[in-house]
Amino acid sequence: MKLAWLFAALVAQNAAAGCSREINAPVSANGASVIVEGLTVKGIYPDLLRAIGPKAGCQFVFTVVPRARQVAMFSAGTADVLVPASRTPARDKFGIFVPMINHRAMLISVSNGRAPITSAQDLLARKELRVAVVRGFDYGEAYTALIDELQKQGRLFVEVDVVGIARLLHAGSADLTIMGPTLMAGAIRRDARVHGLQDKLKTEAIPELPWHHSGAYLSNALKPEDMATIREALEKAGKSNQVMDGYLHYFRADVLNDSVRPR
Repeated sequence: MKLAWLFAALVAQNAAAGCSREINAPVSANGASVIVEGLTVKGIYPDLLRAIGPKAGCQFVFTVVPRARQVAMFSAGTADVLVPASRTPARDKFGIFVPMINHRAMLISVSNGRAPITSAQDLLARKELRVAVVRGFDYGEAYTALIDELQKQGRLFVEVDVVGIARLLHAGSADLTIMGPTLMAGAIRRDARVHGLQDKLKTEAIPELPWHHSGAYLSNALKPEDMATIREALEKAGKSNQVMDGYLHYFRADVLNDSVRPR
């Protein structure tokens, strides 16, 4: 009888410490960070949330949406979690950021012997180069300013996902893109139509796209108690480099060397 009472007390304690409701986590296919295969959602961040959920007493519910809609849902308070995400002033208005790794966006193109691009101004001056980006991606104010100027110059293609960008590069319809190299590598691995593209790519760093934290945003729409519970679980995962381990599981080290490193 005493053991049964202790067990019931522990269950009640864990339930009280958990989330008060299901946690809405819309996701978009995003390299190995989020992999969507039919009705199956997996990848670095879904795997992470599923791992911390039982320990925190929280259930994360995944729905698949385009990246732009995912970001819009977070801004509207209908998405409790935004992953993966870079920290930006605009997103700070709608939630709390939890850093998990360090990463940087880079210029990615098919290697063809052209002269290196050394800065955003250099890219803007190369008016023959066509640039493709994913709608909803945000790597900070310098990135946004660069994209806006490319749009004014009529040199910008906008796609809904990374696979669309990979196909443009593969077909020669765009000359370069701006994103994390792991996103492109993950998309190439999933799409048979662009297999072989990875070995043809070159990456270039420019000073306007420095290293940033990447991780998760928790919405201000969450109850304070739920926010605190999920934040604590994510903080523990970030300090243990669980996300970096996820990257190493999905990618060769050479793909990560210049674009992803531990928090």
